Parts: sequence; structure tokens; C-alpha cells
Amino acid sequence: MVRVAKRLVKGNTYYYLEHTIRSRGKRTTKSKYLGSRLPKNVDTLTREFLSELDKAKWFDDFERIRRNYDAELRSMPESAREKAASQFSVRFTYNTQRIEGSTLTLRETAELLEHQTSPSGKPMEDAKEAEAHSRLLREILEFKKELSQVVVQEWNWKLLRETKPDVAGIIRRHGVEISGSSFVPPPPVELQPQLDDFFRWYRRTRSRTNPVELAGLVHLKFVTIHPFADGNGRISRLMMNFVLHRHGFPLTDIEYRRRAAYCRSLERSQLTGDGRPFMNWFYRRYRHENSRFLEADAKG
Repeated sequence: MVRVAKRLVKGNTYYYLEHTIRSRGKRTTKSKYLGSRLPKNVDTLTREFLSELDKAKWFDDFERIRRNYDAELRSMPESAREKAASQFSVRFTYNTQRIEGSTLTLRETAELLEHQTSPSGKPMEDAKEAEAHSRLLREILEFKKELSQVVVQEWNWKLLRETKPDVAGIIRRHGVEISGSSFVPPPPVELQPQLDDFFRWYRRTRSRTNPVELAGLVHLKFVTIHPFADGNGRISRLMMNFVLHRHGFPLTDIEYRRRAAYCRSLERSQLTGDGRPFMNWFYRRYRHENSRFLEADAKG
């Protein structure tokens, strides 16, 4: 917990934010100077202080992950890189589609994408969207331009054009709800201003924000706007991996079996307007998923 501490120095009062961190049985207190008067925006300063501590906790590890991932890629034969990319595509497509209600199993997804074998007894829509997602992922990883509204609408169109052509690539003109969530996305009249703000923010921050942080925020902010009638979660997770790949970081897969914690963290951030619940979940998952790149340093 963060607390406001008051200190007296030579008869003068000074205010600080203090936060005690426990790690490996040790306690360390971090502090942030507030001034000789208690500011009115203590809540905002507290969130900024916690965000700074989060970055100090995670970002060194993320850079080590990037460095060792790059070294591994350089050492791999091209055929091995292609095989790893194909395996990731199957897992990622399975999980991201499953989160959104697809009935395909991991094995069925692999058979479909690797051998073009359509699963029997399953909705054709699930198979078509899995194939479209896999194609789109490959395209995005080769995409040389930057994110823009036009680009993202085209991605949504490519994802849904075969199954939901009436809404594919179109900014929604009706209200929507998210199944199982208390968060209600913004109404249609607010979508264009929020999208304009999102892409201005992205252009302004993309070159001065840690890429893992940027990827998580892109996902959180875009899925919160929820501009499409369908495909918002899948497109936001593709955008997340576009950012990671653009900056030389390993891609990440949000697993279906962890969807409950994923959705809870998203909902908490969406309802409170505080990105920390989702971002801390995202940081933990990203580091855990790529822990072998941290172990490479220890072995070296």
C-alpha cells in the first residue's frame, strides 16, 4: 500500500509518498517527494508513482528477453524459424479464436492450418475465421507501415469478410455489450473521437515507450474503445503482437485456459480507468511466457 508520509526537517514539513516492497524476505521502502505542501492531486501522483515502480520492476527483464531472443533467432536456421512461426500461429489462432467462442480444439486448428483438413461436425464459420486469422497474422508480421485507423479497419475486414461481411471493417453504428462483463463500451457517437485520440496517442508515444508496455497499452486501449461490431479482441491481440514484432520482441499468446484472469484484469482496468490491473497481469504473463530467455543469462 502507498501511504503519505510527513517528515519534519529543521522545523519544516515535507510530504512524501512511500511504498514498501517485499521481495525474497526483504523489505525495501521506495519514496517520492511531493513538496512542502500536500498536493491536491495525490491520487493521480500515487498512480504515477506506482507506474514508475512497476516499470523499474519489469523493464530490465524485458530488455534481457529481447536481447536473448534476438541472439536465438540469429542462431536458428531459416527452416527452424519457419517451423517455430508456424507452431506459434497455430497456438495463437486457437487461443484467440477460442476466447471469442470458437469450438475448434487445438488439434483441429493444427490440422486445419497445417494440412487444410476441415474438422467435421464443427461450424464452418469457426474454420473460416481461423484460416482468416492465420493469414492475417502472417501478413501483419510482414507489414512495413505503421498502425492507423485505415489499416486496422482493413485488418478487421480481412478477418471477417467471409463470415460477417455486413459488419467487416465497419466502425459500428450501434451499441454493444461484452458477454460476462460489467463494462459497457462507448456509444457510437463517441467512437470516432476516441479512435482519433488513440491514434494520436500511438503516434506520440510509440518511439518513447517501452515496447512491451506499448503493446499492452495498445491492446487495452483499443479493446476498450471496442469500435467494431465483432473482432475487437482478436484485432487488439494482433495489434499487440504487431508492436512486439516491430520492436524485435518475442510474440505473446494469451491462453484460453487463462481467460478468466485475463478478462478480470481487463474489466478492472476498464471500469476504473486505471490501466495498472491489466498491465501488471500482462507484464507477469509476458515475463513468465519468455522466462527461458532470462534463464539464458543465468546459464551464460
